Amino acid sequence: MYDVVLFDLDGTLTDPGIGITNSVAYALNKFGITVNDRAELYNFIGPPLIDSFMKYYNMSYNDGLKAVEYYREYFGITGIFENQMFDGIPELLEKIKTSGRTISLATSKPEQYAVRILEHFDLAKYFDFVGAATMDESRSKKSDVIAYTLNKLNVTDKSRVVMIGDRHHDIEGAIQNGLDSIGVLVGYGDRKELEDAGATYIADTLDDILKYI
Repeated sequence: MYDVVLFDLDGTLTDPGIGITNSVAYALNKFGITVNDRAELYNFIGPPLIDSFMKYYNMSYNDGLKAVEYYREYFGITGIFENQMFDGIPELLEKIKTSGRTISLATSKPEQYAVRILEHFDLAKYFDFVGAATMDESRSKKSDVIAYTLNKLNVTDKSRVVMIGDRHHDIEGAIQNGLDSIGVLVGYGDRKELEDAGATYIADTLDDILKYI
């Protein structure tokens, strides 16, 4: 059904929970905020960081930008590699690649981090393009990242493109760009979140992804 497959990164290809939450905790500590329960920070996995700092800790835009800077102090050196690849991802990407489809990343993580992570897990070889955010936050929302990716891939028929991700931002970004989507349950979004967001399909397993594409 689909010739072009877009993948989210965090919570879809890899589990970045430890690295992201450690980085957020580090940033919050700079503001004198202590978090005792790591689970409180899981909401930071997926959406643009500045939006989450503003939403969950009532920061101003400027404070949110400063929090992102602090976050990157930790993440850029240590947190980026406090990360695990989900079982079966290389095999999934290999099957999609050998079927002749185009594979691209579409992540709200800045490009330089996304590329390093793909290279770290030896996944870069499967990707035709890395669609990602910018460090200056000028492109960070998932809908903007997807639009940028479609443009770079010179997509002319959106009916042949599908977005795969684990959070509602992935599904909503796909809908805003006129794409079908597959919500995956390996990451941080649950079935209700993905259904409520309007996912075209829900994949309980990686085999389900292959079935839907």
